[in-house]
Amino acid sequence: MFFLTTMRLLAFLFLSTAVFAQTEADFITAPRQLTFEGKRSGEGYFNADGTKMIFQSEREEGNPFYQIYLMDLETGDQERISPGMGKTTCAWIHPDGKRVLFASTHIDPESKKLQAAEYEERKNSKVRRYSWDYDEHYDIWEYSLVDKSLKNLTHTRGYDAEGDYSPDGKKIVFASNRQAYETKLSKEDEERLKIDKQYFMEIYTADADGSNVKRLTDAPGYDGGPFFSADGKLICWRRFTPKGDVAEVWTMNADGSEQKPITKLGAMSWAPYFHPSGEYLIFTTNLQGFANFELYIVDAAGKHDPVRVTTTDGFDGLPVFSPDGKKLSWTSGRGAGGASQIYLADWDHDHALTALGLKTDPQAVITKTPEPDFAATAAEIRPEDMKQQVTYLASDALGGRLTGTEGEKLATQYVADVFQKIGLSPFGDDDTYFDNFEFTAGVALGEGNELKFNGNDLKVDEDWKPLSFSQNGEVKPAGIVFAGYGIETPEEATGNDGKKIETYSSYAHLDVKDKWVLVFRYLPEGITQERRNELSRYSSLRYKALTARQKGARGLIVVSGPNSKVVQQLAPLSFDASLANSGIAAISITDALGDKLLATAGKNLKDLQDKLDNGDLMGGIDCKGTLAANIVIQQEKKKGRNVLGVLPYGDKPDPHVAPLIVCAHVDHLGSSGGSNSRAKGDEVNKIHHGADDNASGTSAVLEIAQWLADLKKQGKLTLKRDIIFAAWSGEELGLLGSNHFVEAYAKMIKGDPNAKLTGMFAACLNMDMIGRFQKTLVMQGLGSSSIWAKEIEKRNAPIGLPITTQNDAHLPTDSTAFYLKGIPSLNAFTGSHADYHMPSDTADKIDYVNAAKIAKLMGLIARGIATTDPAPDYIAMEAPKNQGVRTGLRAYLGTIPDYAQGDIKGVKLSGVSPIGPAAKAGVKAGDVIIKLGGKDITNIYDYTYVMGDLKIGKETTISVQREGKEVQMKITPGSRD
Repeated sequence: MFFLTTMRLLAFLFLSTAVFAQTEADFITAPRQLTFEGKRSGEGYFNADGTKMIFQSEREEGNPFYQIYLMDLETGDQERISPGMGKTTCAWIHPDGKRVLFASTHIDPESKKLQAAEYEERKNSKVRRYSWDYDEHYDIWEYSLVDKSLKNLTHTRGYDAEGDYSPDGKKIVFASNRQAYETKLSKEDEERLKIDKQYFMEIYTADADGSNVKRLTDAPGYDGGPFFSADGKLICWRRFTPKGDVAEVWTMNADGSEQKPITKLGAMSWAPYFHPSGEYLIFTTNLQGFANFELYIVDAAGKHDPVRVTTTDGFDGLPVFSPDGKKLSWTSGRGAGGASQIYLADWDHDHALTALGLKTDPQAVITKTPEPDFAATAAEIRPEDMKQQVTYLASDALGGRLTGTEGEKLATQYVADVFQKIGLSPFGDDDTYFDNFEFTAGVALGEGNELKFNGNDLKVDEDWKPLSFSQNGEVKPAGIVFAGYGIETPEEATGNDGKKIETYSSYAHLDVKDKWVLVFRYLPEGITQERRNELSRYSSLRYKALTARQKGARGLIVVSGPNSKVVQQLAPLSFDASLANSGIAAISITDALGDKLLATAGKNLKDLQDKLDNGDLMGGIDCKGTLAANIVIQQEKKKGRNVLGVLPYGDKPDPHVAPLIVCAHVDHLGSSGGSNSRAKGDEVNKIHHGADDNASGTSAVLEIAQWLADLKKQGKLTLKRDIIFAAWSGEELGLLGSNHFVEAYAKMIKGDPNAKLTGMFAACLNMDMIGRFQKTLVMQGLGSSSIWAKEIEKRNAPIGLPITTQNDAHLPTDSTAFYLKGIPSLNAFTGSHADYHMPSDTADKIDYVNAAKIAKLMGLIARGIATTDPAPDYIAMEAPKNQGVRTGLRAYLGTIPDYAQGDIKGVKLSGVSPIGPAAKAGVKAGDVIIKLGGKDITNIYDYTYVMGDLKIGKETTISVQREGKEVQMKITPGSRD
């Protein structure tokens, strides 16, 4: 679906000679739950011959914390190893089988009080998030299985834990933040230690008796969870970024040398463990979403993409292999109730090698994806036919189908070929199936961009960058004046209520003729949302450029300012809808350069922005010095094409009877997702396959066309109007293809591209993302015609799909292009998901059975409209209150709304960005936001509106409904820029 700026997963692995889809059953078989007792269990590790397992469990009466237990896997006998008091974690059995190590706080004199306090907090807390506290009293202890004695191996203040023996039993490796307690910290680090003890965690080794301690890592952020490889030569561990929001898997030599990352997923990847072969590691990651941890494997060199192992609902993590590499043990919440327990399964080592590209699978399918064989499809709507079509459209061969690319040409040619084979008549340009349109694909810096301050060269893309709408050409040296936020409201400007607004002018008594005007990038940060709404239409960079130009300025200089807290100080070189230049030179500069310009007048950005951010005005400032520029921006023009075919009610198309439109968009984000991608880091540059969005909808159009054409051919369908089948392109870039079609049609029929087309088309039936059926099908746009409720009721009777309806027809998809022209529209949608606008939206995840049912439902509705007089009536609706108020909205929370929520009060979330403010606050997928910043939220528009009140970096509250209870959390908004 088309959204302008709204966890990653690799479900297909493409080898040099083969490609195949992975399932959990390919890797593990005969999975079974090993532990059942207690609140939770986890971190089970085998002994040297695989006959015993040591693990931690919350099952000791009178103690809410983990204790350590040893299980005989041959008899099932168990014994508690730890003292039973305090907290324990991370145990390991020595290779000789006579001793074990574990971390424990049992000698902390406050242990009993802490246990009682924990029980009390659990009893009184409505919602309790599981967390780890990195207690400074943790030490690593050795327990003798022979004489039952305990020996402290570390006895050092700080968290000493996460330890294990080397394969030869001579060394231990562990994690510790002891250095934070042993060395003098800066004041900043002293404060950090109070709230973020894990930041100081590093990896250490020692002799097996605890002597000869050696520190191996020295990087900001949490280094932890180390394990030796089976040959003892390597150590794997997890390394968090300093912010603690991303972790990757790393390896190093046992002496600490040659440290290198093995994963680069940009998610929370942790708990790595070597396979005994040494060829690959298994690890845990939340690539699928903040709280959705799954197991993945990656080759030991990190040269291949990681491959997903588990797909069952519930937490999956902390994996370990048996010493022979034939079994996998891990901690999972997949059981009844979702409590974490230890699971055991058989492991397919050969398949793992094949999946990682370390071994060729002779049975794998050849990489080149062939075009679907039309002869193999049936006239009726079938899941297997849809699978064939979606697999091709979402294949690597089509490169993500970005409008204007070779991938789009391949996709549209395929649709046109199917239309021809079905027997549809061409309805495009020059008696073809293609409806061509030109668009601006982007802007780029040309050769020769220069900027000089007082004759000194400044670096483009480092100190400054042209704005996309800047006038090209040379700008002679000119003086510089500072004009605040660069906003001026007209004398008679009114608000949404029609009342005159308070005048605002950054140019009072300021002469800017033939000078550069330096202005802040946004709106004053401290003004109310009401005032923000009043000023927002005058605050866009284009409007600021217009204002400066009208006052005779030679150029516009935009600076973000320190209070704006942007991620990228230079405004991105991205094109907007008009692409016309502003008639004035316009550039973006860094705060550092802005301070340099103002320093000539004895001023700085911070002081000036502080004064302006409360909404007050101030006089302009003349800066000393001159600025000269040469600006070269190139616009890239490309062509896209829709595919149009018509099933006429007679022998040939009849323009005198309003036709029905059945459509879907065929384009997606391409091989590099660009600004619309939700991916992060290197993932952005991977193919965005777009299986659900929207190969699924395109496939449904093909299936419906084939089914209805066959019925007509057999004489079983008597049409009373033509049916136009359309595959739109450019939807992801802003409904380009569908808008082009309706505007060209309006101009042809009425001489005005903006004219209404009521009565010119019977209706528009659109399908956008129908492949990921979850609990319900969402039918959107019911309010656009009185016929829709009755039609859905009748046509769904033989299908039996659970359906949620939404009245609003102002949707972020192609049906809106028709509705805004006065045509009743209906859109089918199965909801957003974690793979939306990610490379991981792949064909193997499509629910083809339900997708076929949805196609059949829409086909029956199309059949009903096309065989009935009169056409559906059109009902005009206002866009929902607060829709479109995002102008000036800069706060970012990282929430992913569930647009299939129906009429639930609040905003239901289908997910959260794994490293966004919402995830850090504890917000989860499935939560329904009911309050934000103390204000009630009843719908997505309220939510967007209230977002405008949030201040970047200032903590506020968010309340959600979760499992029938209201949960309030603290959240600190970030910047979306």
